[in-house]
Amino acid sequence: MSGRQLYLDGVTVVFDGFRALNNLSMVVEPGELRAVIGPNGAGKTTMMDVITGKTRPTSGVVRFGETDLTRLDEARIANLGIGRKFQKPTVFDALTVFENLELALKAPRGPVACIRWVLASEARARIEATLEEIGLGQRAYDQARVLSHGERQWLEIGMLLMQDPDLLLVDEPVAGMTDAETAHTAALLTRIAGRRSVVVVEHDLEFVRALGQRVTVLHEGSVLAEGPISQVQDDPRVVEVYLGR
Repeated sequence: MSGRQLYLDGVTVVFDGFRALNNLSMVVEPGELRAVIGPNGAGKTTMMDVITGKTRPTSGVVRFGETDLTRLDEARIANLGIGRKFQKPTVFDALTVFENLELALKAPRGPVACIRWVLASEARARIEATLEEIGLGQRAYDQARVLSHGERQWLEIGMLLMQDPDLLLVDEPVAGMTDAETAHTAALLTRIAGRRSVVVVEHDLEFVRALGQRVTVLHEGSVLAEGPISQVQDDPRVVEVYLGR
């Protein structure tokens, strides 16, 4: 399990006078699965951009364990053990599922290392274990191009797992999925959490309920409410700005 806590305190991001984040504070404990919801423009993507180094905060503290993330670029943050999955999956269509995972394997990438690369038994076993974990064991030697939308999402999650991240940021993983694929994804992310921290940004409240974890609601760049989904969905402020009922 990751022993590093994600800590944001007073994080503000200003773009040309617009506050995309406004004094945002949030803590994700080691091994926690956290869902983040909120209306469009609430600051969810900017929050992930700040954590991964794509956007520098105007002010505030962003730490992962004892490391100040605001001092690192995107590559160093990724190497630190923070992986991000965007909404649209990016996989290599011409390669098999197995080859996609092999390509993503955390390993030396220098010219000499690549020339001498041989898939060791330990690495093969890790790929096969990841295939089973993401539910694609039976599709290992199918090209990625023939996978369904949901399967492509699981493959990309698997590719991130091959990098052995301590923190996984996942952006709207179930958009466009069938009900069965959505249920599979909820179970997958629940299994992944515990050994690593997982932050899921999502609009689908049924999916968030299926996760059954702590929920953070963002609005206008700040935390509007936080707690179990059963508590959050009945909060009058959340109903007014997000649920609309």
